[in-house]
Amino acid sequence: MDIGYYPGCTLHASSSLYDVQSRRVFSEIGITLNEIDDWNCCGATSAGKIDDFLAVAMPARNLGLAEAEGFSEMVIPCSACYSRMLVAQKQLENNIKLKEEINAELSKKVQGTIKVSSILEVLLTPSASDELAAKVTKELKGIQAACYYGCLQTRFPFKIPINDDVENPQGMERILKLLKAKTIDWSYKTDCCGASASVDDETTAFNLMAKIMKDALSRGANCLVVTCPLCQLNLDAYQDKFCKKHGIQDRLPVYFITELIGLALGMSPDELQIDRHFIDGSELLKELDLI
Repeated sequence: MDIGYYPGCTLHASSSLYDVQSRRVFSEIGITLNEIDDWNCCGATSAGKIDDFLAVAMPARNLGLAEAEGFSEMVIPCSACYSRMLVAQKQLENNIKLKEEINAELSKKVQGTIKVSSILEVLLTPSASDELAAKVTKELKGIQAACYYGCLQTRFPFKIPINDDVENPQGMERILKLLKAKTIDWSYKTDCCGASASVDDETTAFNLMAKIMKDALSRGANCLVVTCPLCQLNLDAYQDKFCKKHGIQDRLPVYFITELIGLALGMSPDELQIDRHFIDGSELLKELDLI
């Protein structure tokens, strides 16, 4: 099965390991990711802060490119990119004048025919989840994961139907159950980690991250699992700093969902680039005899 693939800027830069993992995991379950040719930045949260038109036009161009390549579906691992693409598609659907204005400047026009899917949606389709369950060679027993979705995976500025509970999403929990890992029930799975405020408002961002960390630890989690590259970066790269500031003694590895899937499918730590974590991602796995 072939599917359109939009990696976004982060998966080609600081979170390139997520790109590597996504391609390998999907390939293993029979899905080929075809990267959209000549894609551009989706604008993330930055474009929307300065220009409402740009916030729609940037993701719209990517939608037009994907449709022109003939894809009926496009998977987007990054939560921010997924959110921006889905929101832009809905805005164009509801505002014909805006759609015509944007299309007038695009060589590849937006038709509105492509399905925009998150990485969890694709992995949880019956065919993909069945294939995933059948190919597990290493059960992830001992993992006690706090599945952290962040604020962009399921929450949008207006109603958009998605295949999960927006207040208490369960997509990652369902996948980890297939891998025989356990997950915790906790209160901060859709709270904001501070996003880009970690750059210009460290105090606020660290307060938010500390609340997430304290709740995960209080519920007995031994790791955090994410789909959002920025959430992963914040909770991993700044963990020592915000933990020290807020008197938190313990540390938790922050895994991408694809990382744990890859392990369960028998991929090596080197192949999955587990050594690229700021908080050691291999120590827990060694303790649990998973590597």
